Amino acid sequence: MGDHMKCPRITVVGSLNMDLVVRAPRIPVPGETVLGGPFETAPGGKGANQAVAAARLGAHVCMVGRIGDDPFGEQVRACMIAAAVDCSHVHPTRGFSTGVGLIVVADDTGQNAIVVASGANMRLTPADVEAAEPLITNSDILVLQLESPLETVVRAAEIAAARGITIVLNPAPAREVPDGLLALVGVLVLR
Repeated sequence: MGDHMKCPRITVVGSLNMDLVVRAPRIPVPGETVLGGPFETAPGGKGANQAVAAARLGAHVCMVGRIGDDPFGEQVRACMIAAAVDCSHVHPTRGFSTGVGLIVVADDTGQNAIVVASGANMRLTPADVEAAEPLITNSDILVLQLESPLETVVRAAEIAAARGITIVLNPAPAREVPDGLLALVGVLVLR
């Protein structure tokens, strides 16, 4: 990077999960048991994935989210920190598990089936976002997705919009969103 280029500042508000992934010959149909193959755990969640990807591309990234008070939460946080993501606003949530993605990947097609147990992700509040307001207002970009409570996502967008900060929204998992939120979004990622 040349001296004339500044490192973008990005705040991601959203989910942090531990993905439990099993490969199988195919995705089972309802009521069927299929014997799986290799199993792995990997840090994930749409928010955490976006934060790590942006940090790997050279951005200064801050994450706002919640993990459980469990070993998965500690592992996810450690991986985020190792990827140079500021986790000062990633809070352990007493009495809740870290979000978990249960993922089956079919060997024959590469397609997957995913069930997410949201855990602490659904405990992320507008107050958490307000506590992180200095991070958001000092960012160039705010990145959001829909694996956290909708009122929290809206509050983060309102804070960023009031300062003219570019808002990127990946509206996944698919759910209805208020028109007011969409009106604040500068970049809508549909994939």
